[in-house]
Amino acid sequence: MDSINERPIEEHEKETLHSPEITARKSESIMVAEQGSGCEGLCAAHCKIFRGIICRSIQTVVFSSRLNLLMPFGPLAIVVANLTNHHGWVFTLSLLGIMPLAERLGYATEQLAFYAGDTVGGLLNATFGNATELIISLYALKSGMTRVVQLSLLGSILSNMLLVLGCAFLSGGIVFNKKEQVFNKATATVNSGLLLMAVMGLLFPTVLHYTHTEVNFGKSELALSRFSSCIMLLAYTAYLFFQLKSQRNLYVSLAEEEEQSGDNLEDDESPNISKWESVIWLIVMTAWISILSEYLVGAIEGASTAWNLPVAFISVILLPLVGNAAEHASAVMFAMKDKLDISLGVAIGSSTQIAMFVIPFCVVIGWIMGRPLDLNFQLFETATLFLTVIVVAFLLQEGTSNYFKGLMLVLCYLIVAASFFVHVDSSS
Repeated sequence: MDSINERPIEEHEKETLHSPEITARKSESIMVAEQGSGCEGLCAAHCKIFRGIICRSIQTVVFSSRLNLLMPFGPLAIVVANLTNHHGWVFTLSLLGIMPLAERLGYATEQLAFYAGDTVGGLLNATFGNATELIISLYALKSGMTRVVQLSLLGSILSNMLLVLGCAFLSGGIVFNKKEQVFNKATATVNSGLLLMAVMGLLFPTVLHYTHTEVNFGKSELALSRFSSCIMLLAYTAYLFFQLKSQRNLYVSLAEEEEQSGDNLEDDESPNISKWESVIWLIVMTAWISILSEYLVGAIEGASTAWNLPVAFISVILLPLVGNAAEHASAVMFAMKDKLDISLGVAIGSSTQIAMFVIPFCVVIGWIMGRPLDLNFQLFETATLFLTVIVVAFLLQEGTSNYFKGLMLVLCYLIVAASFFVHVDSSS
């Protein structure tokens, strides 16, 4: 009986032996235990361990990135907004303040993804990477700026599919220029199909509006948008079940297959913070982003006037560049490590989530709030999205990537940005 009881203890000791965090906690508890005894010594030991964990966590998350030097711009934006009426400065400072928060949000998500695997990790990256866009959209919707909601979400899709994915392909192709990188073709095909379904949901209300074939003018378009949004939410829920439960083996990345077969022994990465630390940082970053988003949205129209820039260009190009900072950094980093499945899950998965979940969700929330948000994104914007989805679907159909494909996507994004710079949005 003694030998049976000792086995789990020995195995547990072997598992925790190589954990630097647990080793540090043990050494701290031994040091503090020598200084006191009884309940007081135990409380002092726990307090010192807790303080040590907090200090290490802050040092790892806050002081490990040079981009965090922009964090003081967030509080400065709030001060400027309360003391002056310079909307251009408020918008700029809020934009700069949100950028490191979005990047750190992605970092905390990556740390959490270490405990979840590549498939769930890619989904987590896409979900929390889109938290910035969702928060900004909800504040804009609350303020009645439905057109800003449409344009910012459209810009996020375009930015993820062209700029983020293009930079990932380009950087990965440059690092691994002697070979062609590969990814899970089945995953890319399913995501391309969902994006085409999203384009269909946006296309019919737009065509209905411009052909003047509505049964009840102004009402049928909105009713169709709300019905299509519910269908798209149902389809995305079914996709999550398909991805995580029903056909989970279909979404096992090539990197995970190599790890399971023992071919990828050189990759010995480990998380820098614990699972619960990652969750706490996600909550803190999301709350701070939501505060700055209110100031950012309130200054959009004033910034458009001050800078003499179209609201469409600010919403489609500038806002997504900040909101997609997390996805951009994650996708490029994983592509340079030859983990293209995660990069694809972050970039294309994020676009799919915005198109199939965030946009329909905002329509339903607008319905509840009494805001007439529909899926009619106007003809120019819908055509841009349709062509983008077609181009990306063609480039993904082979299941391989190289630097030239990445360069093509980045150049396509530059064309889109230039188009919105000279485009006058009549609806706004």
